[in-house]
Amino acid sequence: MRRRTLNPRGDWREVAAEVGYDFHTSDDGHTVWCEDAAYAFTLAQIEEDLEAPTAELHKLCLELAAEIAGSPALMRRLGIPDWTHNLVTRSHRSRDPHLYGRFDLAYDGTGPAKLLEYNADTPTALLETAVFQWRWLEDLQASGALPVGADQFNSVHERLLARLVEIRTRGGNTLHLACMTEFPEDRGTIAYLADCAAQAGLSARLIDVADIGLRQEGGRPAFIDRSGEAVRLLFKLYPWEWLLRDGFGSAIAASGTAFVEPAWKMVLSNKGILPLLWERHPGHPNLLPAYFEDDPRKFELGRSFARKPLLGREGANVTIFADGQVAATEEGPYAGNGFVRQALAPIAAFDGRRVVIGSWVVGDEPAGIILRESAGLISGDTAQLVPHFIEPE
Repeated sequence: MRRRTLNPRGDWREVAAEVGYDFHTSDDGHTVWCEDAAYAFTLAQIEEDLEAPTAELHKLCLELAAEIAGSPALMRRLGIPDWTHNLVTRSHRSRDPHLYGRFDLAYDGTGPAKLLEYNADTPTALLETAVFQWRWLEDLQASGALPVGADQFNSVHERLLARLVEIRTRGGNTLHLACMTEFPEDRGTIAYLADCAAQAGLSARLIDVADIGLRQEGGRPAFIDRSGEAVRLLFKLYPWEWLLRDGFGSAIAASGTAFVEPAWKMVLSNKGILPLLWERHPGHPNLLPAYFEDDPRKFELGRSFARKPLLGREGANVTIFADGQVAATEEGPYAGNGFVRQALAPIAAFDGRRVVIGSWVVGDEPAGIILRESAGLISGDTAQLVPHFIEPE
């Protein structure tokens, strides 16, 4: 694994517009996409150090989800409200299909990769990984900037199409896709998924979360869009904990709407799985020691650790302690949900940039990676996405 300096494509912004990637630069001018560098991997590093551990971590998470979904005590440990326990349990027992997730891994080229967290409910950087990163590879090969035979660990797009076909057979032919459309990244992500859904034979409807209404049908609640069409199958780029907090949250269980991601996925989007995984698999090479904040065993981590909220995104409310002192911290709205402590992983640094690998699972299969670089200790919303390639043997 090495960081290679490259010349950006002169027309990359035009190419981005062509594929629907119009959220690469924030309102304040910060560019999220970076292609003046790329990470080169050997095939063995991809297959043995990233793909295989991703499959292993996914298996461990599915086993843990089954345990949690059957245990009110464990759901309470994660802060999942009592009134939603039956929803989670029923969703898991019904094998409600899931679509995708992203593991964030610490890896420096030598292994083993270490799990930092699992974005199991609302991960983004999907279009960037599946489409724009692949287009980058093709363009640089065509220009001669990358060697003939260079490849990429990236079957995200193909696996999304196949998985959406499977979901279509479970939930009907119309898929509503909802997010808070005021946010360009969310809007762009569901637009890409809507295109995938159409290719998978689904009729896609893009809506804002605020456009979902409620009416009574046959004596039970039913969700509808603004046109009055029933929402039978809903992909929501909107966290489960927010959905349950909304006024219509109590109607979900009886509504008959199939959700993607399903209700049981909320247990895996909770950082409480980090100590639970460690408790069940102590010493696992791809896990870091982790404990709940109220667990006396947390002191086994010593004076250097990461303190993370049970529910949180993009580094918000994360604090890094080094030798008992605050080395980095991010403000955010998630402080009221409880915390876990996790041992520090050595984050690889290249040319002054710290890199975390996002490793995708689509359905139940590892599907590809994208890399995120940041200057600080915490990978937040200012991190940049960097493409990768596999060097020819």
